[in-house]
Amino acid sequence: MSKIKVLIVDDSALVRSILSKGLSKDPEIEVIGTAADVYIARNEIVNKNPDVITLDVEMPKMDGVEFLKRLMPQYPVPVIMVSAMTGPKASITIEALESGAIDYVLKPSSSFGNKLNDMIDELIIKLKVAAKTDVSGWKNNNYKGINKESHQKILHGGTDKILVIGASTGGTVALRKIVEQFPANMPGTVIVQHMPAGFTKMFAEKLDKVSKVSVKEAKTGDRILRGTVLVAPGGESHLKVVRTGGQYRIKCFEGEKVNGHKPSVGVLFDSVAKHVGPNAVGVILTGMGRDGAFELKNMRNAGARTIAQDKKTSIVFGMPMEAWKCGGAEELVPLQNITDRLIAIIEGMK
Repeated sequence: MSKIKVLIVDDSALVRSILSKGLSKDPEIEVIGTAADVYIARNEIVNKNPDVITLDVEMPKMDGVEFLKRLMPQYPVPVIMVSAMTGPKASITIEALESGAIDYVLKPSSSFGNKLNDMIDELIIKLKVAAKTDVSGWKNNNYKGINKESHQKILHGGTDKILVIGASTGGTVALRKIVEQFPANMPGTVIVQHMPAGFTKMFAEKLDKVSKVSVKEAKTGDRILRGTVLVAPGGESHLKVVRTGGQYRIKCFEGEKVNGHKPSVGVLFDSVAKHVGPNAVGVILTGMGRDGAFELKNMRNAGARTIAQDKKTSIVFGMPMEAWKCGGAEELVPLQNITDRLIAIIEGMK
């Protein structure tokens, strides 16, 4: 098999050297070049045709997001962002995902230290996934995927229903396309999107600005209410749904990673199977691995309705595929149809 050709774009000579040496140790990867700015990168892309690009978020002359917005409509290629973790840069990273990036890795916040090997290992995994991802839909700004017209309808029923959604790689874009079409009185919704600490608050704020429903980062004690979307805090704790009297509320708690993640989609889904049962609808979206797949089946066994994103519209058909294979998902639904399908399911529930 031919090696995955990687181009590294970063204004730091140290980072370029570290990434180049680290990635070159993997026998399946070949670093075909490095670039200190996007103008050098543009020439390297045209001349060397990389399979995947690693791209720094903030650089001189032109930042990574602006470069993505110009690159993807003309020369779509899978991109992994390499991002620092500080607040403002988290917002830029989310914008990069909305502009065509497949995924991102975080630079260690201070010195590279012992976290360097972990970062390289994570980057290698994500590069291999990105190399198999079809991004041709971005050509000529053609990656629409969904009708942008917002739903004007009002749900009739569903007052005691709860919607839970789990997502990973590619989920930020998918979630935006789903949530921005929610009617204002959509049943209370809880989301676990695999993200590090510091990213989910800004992600929730971005969703809130484009949606009729209210979107916020969740905290213990939050009540799950119609017209509200709660996003699990990234990287710090798990989140589950509990029932107190006649109310559904959020509980965030510490614990080891589950299915390789914290927060875990599986933890959320299991709590919903236990405490909500047939009053719930579960959705599993694009992402690597199997987090939430078997727990979605637990929800279905408890009487909940369940769907998963289909292969064609998933950036990574991992979690949805596992949910489908194990019988957790009743059906596979294209991204552009998910909101309509959820509304139909909720209106049909007793």
